[in-house]
Amino acid sequence: MRRAVVRCTVLLTVAACAKGPAAPRHDAIFTYRQVMIPVRDGVHLQTVILTPVNQTGPLPILFRRTPYGVPEHAPDSMPASFKELANDGYIFVIQNLRGRFKSEGVFNLSSQVDLSDPKATNETTDAYDSIDWLIKNVPNNNGKVGMYGVSYDGLTTALALLQPHPALKAMSEQASPVDQWMNDDDHRYGALRESYDFEYAVMEQASKTENTHFAFETYDTYQWYLDLGPLSNINAKYLHGSIPYWNSTIEHPDYDAFWKKEAWVNQLHASTVPNLNVAGFWDQEDPWGPWQIFRHAAEHDPDHTDFIVAGPWYHGEWQAPRGDSIGLIPFGGHETSREFRETIEAPFFRYYLHGAGTKPAWQATTFQSGSNQWRTYPVWPPKEATSTNLYPHADGTLSFTAPTGGYREYVSDPANPVPYRRRPISPTYPAGDWRTWEVADQRFVDHRPDVLTYESAPLDHDITVTGPLAARLFASTSGTDADFVVKLIDVYPESAQANAWKPEAGPAPGQYARSLNGYQLPIAMEVRRGRYLTSYERPHPLAANTPTPWDFSLRDHDHVFLKGHRLMVQIQSTWFPLIDRNPQRFVPSIYNAKASDFVKATQRIYSTPALPSHLVLPIVR
Repeated sequence: MRRAVVRCTVLLTVAACAKGPAAPRHDAIFTYRQVMIPVRDGVHLQTVILTPVNQTGPLPILFRRTPYGVPEHAPDSMPASFKELANDGYIFVIQNLRGRFKSEGVFNLSSQVDLSDPKATNETTDAYDSIDWLIKNVPNNNGKVGMYGVSYDGLTTALALLQPHPALKAMSEQASPVDQWMNDDDHRYGALRESYDFEYAVMEQASKTENTHFAFETYDTYQWYLDLGPLSNINAKYLHGSIPYWNSTIEHPDYDAFWKKEAWVNQLHASTVPNLNVAGFWDQEDPWGPWQIFRHAAEHDPDHTDFIVAGPWYHGEWQAPRGDSIGLIPFGGHETSREFRETIEAPFFRYYLHGAGTKPAWQATTFQSGSNQWRTYPVWPPKEATSTNLYPHADGTLSFTAPTGGYREYVSDPANPVPYRRRPISPTYPAGDWRTWEVADQRFVDHRPDVLTYESAPLDHDITVTGPLAARLFASTSGTDADFVVKLIDVYPESAQANAWKPEAGPAPGQYARSLNGYQLPIAMEVRRGRYLTSYERPHPLAANTPTPWDFSLRDHDHVFLKGHRLMVQIQSTWFPLIDRNPQRFVPSIYNAKASDFVKATQRIYSTPALPSHLVLPIVR
């Protein structure tokens, strides 16, 4: 081991000399330096150090770790995503994860961390070792390090919570996944997010030195996945076992030891570093993880250093220059992304890394959709929220009055699944329309015979829902396995002009009046898979034609259904190809299902006094 350390030091010195600070241009804002940082097992990690050219005294380090590649040179202009941070003065450090691009080692696309093994290396230990090197080797730093990042970069930030270096004084985990079988990128409570899991695994593991996009023969991926047939054909026809993470997904259909080791958040039970968790209410990739990190850290938080910010954003939209809308939905003149960075993110790091300003006085801050206002809460969820049941009725209406009897039914056909967004469905990456599908107008499926729609009367007052939403369906299927999808929707009035536009928003009122008339805006959506209703570890068939309770967590939200709008609930059994098709006939593993296993099934949703399907809304009166 000692020889390995000496060898690392020599190699690092050579690398640092070969890639020393680049001579700054006369208009440069950063000096650029690339080094190979050694970690405990002898692996070297490619790292870029950006130092402000006008630095006059010691500065804190802001550190980001990524699988997507480090910059090849200093930026020509200040990126919007850290403009507000740079105004306070930081040394920015970006590092490629082990096994990516020029970093040595093997990239596992895994968040497994075993701190009981002193010889184990993982993203937690790599972060610790890298911070230790940076503090000792980056000139003119003040001994304080912050970490931040979105998505995978958020994950590598959050993993440092498990064993933080003493110099790590603050972090902002943003949209980090925590349990890839339960939620976030790859699954929803065991239901496979087919298109994303497959396409992302290819992007990150097809090549060490680039981000690769799968070459679809058909632009409409709905048709491509449907023509593919059973999931086993992905390896049989295309990958041939070449993508390790996809192989792991197929080999572990249930919540077994592999996935439980991936669920790193179960090792977190305290706020170990001041952390600004950031979540998007319409995050199409990692909407769940930040809330779980926030709640796990809150188990022991005597110094009140565990915070969460949530807004009406798609994945990472808070790093966009403005964030004044999502899709066609405007935010009443607010530039939410800029406002977040200026008034929340920058002051947070300023307080903990520069020792200036004040500590946040709140536990949660949200930008509340509907009302289009920033809100702060001393605790989350707010104590004044009251759980209130919203009932779908057998006649297709929706109200807060308990049902009197009946059911509705539809036939679910895996050969004609409900698309999750309007066709043609482009590949997940690199097209931009993937980002906003969670706010897409749901009228494109409203009248399909395999989608049940329940709608309220126009509201005579605003209804504010703040906190975690849930649903309980009483449902049956003629098959022995099934999926159900529940969607809570805000239906705009046919004249949406007054609610959609404010004078300070800029565009003329008619622009939004035309586009939002009758718009069906999803607020909360989730899927459950029948085989996992009683056990995630050991799937069981459903009893055919037997009413069964189905419980859904619809995550945390902060939204106002405005007076004149309607509440809507949609229920369906396919959501393709976002979610893989359930054969609707129980098989030991859906990933090994044959074409003959896929059958039609009749699904019933009950609305009776004994079987009262309902949603649970945390209403603030």
